[in-house]
Amino acid sequence: MSKDLHPTIDPTKMGLGRSIAVLTSGGDAQGMNAAVRATVRVGLYTGAKVYFVHEGYQGLVDGGDNIRPATWESVSMMLQLGGTVIGSARCKDFRAREGRMKAACNLVKLGITNLCVIGGDGSLTGADQFRTEWSGLLVDLVRAGKITENEAKKSSHLNIVGMVGSIDNDFCGTDMTIGTDSALHRIIEVVDAIATTAQSHQRTFILEVMGRHCGYLALVTALACGADWVFIPEMPPDDGWENHLCRRLTDQRARGSRLNVIIVAEGAISRDGKLITSDQIKKLVTDRLGFDTRTTVLGHVQRGGTPSAFDRILGSRMGVEAVMALLEATPDTPACVVSLSGNHAVRLPLMECVQLTKDVTAAMVEGRFEDAIKLRGKSFENNWNTYKLLAHINPPDIKSNINVAVMNIGAPCAGMNAAVRAAVRMGLIQGHTMLAVHDGFDGLAHGQIEPITWTSVSGWTGKGGSLLGTKRTLPGKIFEEISLNIAKFNIHALVIIGGFEAYVGGLELVQAREKYEEMCIPIVVIPATVSNNVPGSDFSIGADTALNAITSTCDRIKQSAAGTKRRVFIVETMGGYCGYLATMAGLAAGADAAYIFEEKIDIKDLEMNVVHLVEKMKTTVKRGLILRNENCNANYTTDFIFNLYSEEGKGIFDCRKNVLGHMQQGGTPTPFDRNFGTKMGAKSVLWLTEKLKQCHRHGRIFANTPDSACVLGMKKRALTFQPLADLKEDTDFEHRIPKTQWWLKIRPIMKILAKYDIKLDTSEHTGMEHVIKKRSAFGK
Repeated sequence: MSKDLHPTIDPTKMGLGRSIAVLTSGGDAQGMNAAVRATVRVGLYTGAKVYFVHEGYQGLVDGGDNIRPATWESVSMMLQLGGTVIGSARCKDFRAREGRMKAACNLVKLGITNLCVIGGDGSLTGADQFRTEWSGLLVDLVRAGKITENEAKKSSHLNIVGMVGSIDNDFCGTDMTIGTDSALHRIIEVVDAIATTAQSHQRTFILEVMGRHCGYLALVTALACGADWVFIPEMPPDDGWENHLCRRLTDQRARGSRLNVIIVAEGAISRDGKLITSDQIKKLVTDRLGFDTRTTVLGHVQRGGTPSAFDRILGSRMGVEAVMALLEATPDTPACVVSLSGNHAVRLPLMECVQLTKDVTAAMVEGRFEDAIKLRGKSFENNWNTYKLLAHINPPDIKSNINVAVMNIGAPCAGMNAAVRAAVRMGLIQGHTMLAVHDGFDGLAHGQIEPITWTSVSGWTGKGGSLLGTKRTLPGKIFEEISLNIAKFNIHALVIIGGFEAYVGGLELVQAREKYEEMCIPIVVIPATVSNNVPGSDFSIGADTALNAITSTCDRIKQSAAGTKRRVFIVETMGGYCGYLATMAGLAAGADAAYIFEEKIDIKDLEMNVVHLVEKMKTTVKRGLILRNENCNANYTTDFIFNLYSEEGKGIFDCRKNVLGHMQQGGTPTPFDRNFGTKMGAKSVLWLTEKLKQCHRHGRIFANTPDSACVLGMKKRALTFQPLADLKEDTDFEHRIPKTQWWLKIRPIMKILAKYDIKLDTSEHTGMEHVIKKRSAFGK
């Protein structure tokens, strides 16, 4: 969230007397509509006039009816739509100065001096050129008699802010571009469907995904489905890859695998710069190995469909930040692009990012492939390194004589199995013996422990729930049995994957070290719970899948009201005392309110919400959506709120309620959870391996320092290990939540987008950051 340069200015007055235009350009991407909606509504909230530019830059050049005022209601029901409602077009006219002059004339006549562009790097580069030429264009327009001196004076400066909408995630400076996550959802749906038929027939499937210049989609797909091989433009395979590929496929079959999956980015190349096509790979596999092989080219399916919850939230947050950046800009501020770094919205100079993106292409052309990977950014590099480790290294013949146990604790959630698979395979690659503990601490106490092999975890990434079995039992009362089994099975390190119970269980093991020497082993806790309530991590595995389940259900619920009108839905979500799911689903589904435990509600709040909905029924948007976290208030239950709304809405609106229940814990994991689980599982075992070296004394393992038992979590912008003991101070043990939660700061966005008269939280400033330093380290 952004802080106004003049703190005394009321955010609802920041835009008075100013006009903002929003356009989408280049290829469409799911989530663009969320960004448009947020830009319009926050622009209106600040008091600015907001305009749609239809058909991208072409609409800007043609003017007339293509540039229309936007209203609050005109962006209603846009969130769940794919593509871009205001249209996009490739525009040759805008590339010529004459076209840009026409565009400038159209903007000046309407008094628009703030432009928000949602598109790829080409669209954003065009916007920056437009801004640079602005004063010259005005001089020419005055000279030609198209605008007056006074009009030119009033519009002397053009502010530009960009948001990157591109399914390829090919823009440097941001971890994720709008549309990428949704495209991955489409791809993974196809991969899952293909895997079942491939299993049946023992087939090899070659899947071609988009990415002419960027291999992000292919790389994350390969991680998320455990592919045997991936071809990406940034890192061509070594010479002689044909032999390596065939050997790998044969090895997988010899290990008992009934299918092979190969992912190809459409721009995949060999070391000499020639395209590697899916047909070429198919011919190779068929001719050399005789495998039954099929190719599937996904094409524009990847651009289509409903945007994921992630893309809706990303688009909404970026839209808010873009408006703030526009209204805070001065003539000296460079054009900026709003980006995502970890879970933070940041502003970066647009042309630095464009230059960095061009540097990647230059590195690929010049054969500097290692540089190309690094220039793509930390997130891309981490994905590549994880993929290489898990896919291309066979377990060594020399064993480490280390036994690492893996277990699940707490409620099951999607993505747990991906974390287990990655941990097991990474352990085997390190030469360790990996042990599966079934049914949590109960299983550890009762000896339900067995070796787990490379092939045991094949196909686990795409499976929901917990294949190891999981229970909520804490170790406190069964220390004696647990310590005996740690000794009996010679367990040297422990990976605990689960929710709040995993965190508390880990703490209990650490506290028991004083009495039980067997507990003095390195321990890592990986947060995995739909509730996202584990201290030490901004995200938990499983929360994204639950969020998408809630969001798609809310979409259907809202759609059911489209015919009947005047209907308000009250939906109860999971989460224990943590309001993450209710808040984020509220933002993703366009809810009118989300009641959570962390933000106390009273009768005045309920009354205000009812009044808000009564007013809403007078507009063209005749439906309401209220989310309620299951434990938000002991007395204001879902039934109470339903009854209150039903009574107060008599004659104005009908009420319906829906308790979502355990459907939020089920289903196949989303691409985010598969990828996140895979990276967390792999990283945890690499950390344990280092810790084991440090704790190895006189031929045995002894770990009793606080930093030998950690939570691996996503904090702000990186995966970090934090000692369990250090996190106690930030834990509300009674309500099973962290005391500080980052997502509470974005709650006001939901209220503003639902048209509540509240003040925007401007306490956290997002200044302009720089990316140039990244380039200088790798450039020529």
